[in-house]
Amino acid sequence: MTHEERLDFLLTELLIELYPDKKVLLPDSITKKKELLRGLMNIRMPLKSLSEDFFKIQDEYLKKENYDRGITDIEKLSPICDGIYLWKGDITTLNADAIVNAANSKMLGCFVPGHHCIDNAIHSFAGIQLRTYCNEIMEKQGHDEPIGRSKITPAYNLPCRYIIHTVGPIVGDSLTEEHCLLLSSCYNSCLQTALENNIKSIAFCCISTGEFHFPNKQAADIAVKTVKEFKKRAQSNIKIIFNVFKELDWNIYKNLL
Repeated sequence: MTHEERLDFLLTELLIELYPDKKVLLPDSITKKKELLRGLMNIRMPLKSLSEDFFKIQDEYLKKENYDRGITDIEKLSPICDGIYLWKGDITTLNADAIVNAANSKMLGCFVPGHHCIDNAIHSFAGIQLRTYCNEIMEKQGHDEPIGRSKITPAYNLPCRYIIHTVGPIVGDSLTEEHCLLLSSCYNSCLQTALENNIKSIAFCCISTGEFHFPNKQAADIAVKTVKEFKKRAQSNIKIIFNVFKELDWNIYKNLL
């Protein structure tokens, strides 16, 4: 099966699952097919089952897609200061022990087709299994995920080993002390989870600064301070990667570090 044939298979299976009584028609271009696949994965609920063949082919497809996008190995990066790295790029292409996902309280990923948030990207490139795994965790928990906590999952088809999911605070009209304490709790919880799972390197996204509107400079101040204090308190040699996507955040973190 060629790479495009895998893509066509996945699209056909998902469209039949979604529209069992309609004829399946696929787009003509590769780009539109890829956009459709991501959209179908984004909207798919975690409760229905798919065949083993589907997951085998999906994994083959996503692993090649992720490889072709380019993978960055943390071992090839240089620290900006003791045990701390600053890296600008797509966190889903980073080969570290764990990456951090800025999740929402449902912990099931983003259901908006093709949305550009990190939650959507991580679920899209990891595979359908991630939402199913998260759903099992949340059903056992029986309630939404509190702000400032963390959950660990396999990374499935991503180059990292684990994903640590955390829900950051949402900032409305003005930033409060509670927002700041909750954001610090996100970093502490993720680091504690990493420590408990023998994780040697962890990449943090800029938690809460996107859709949740936490001011970038204050968020970075909290992130750097919390990480440094945790490493000192825990006497941990864990490697920390501050992952940024925007030039604004790159300059903020570079000045801080």
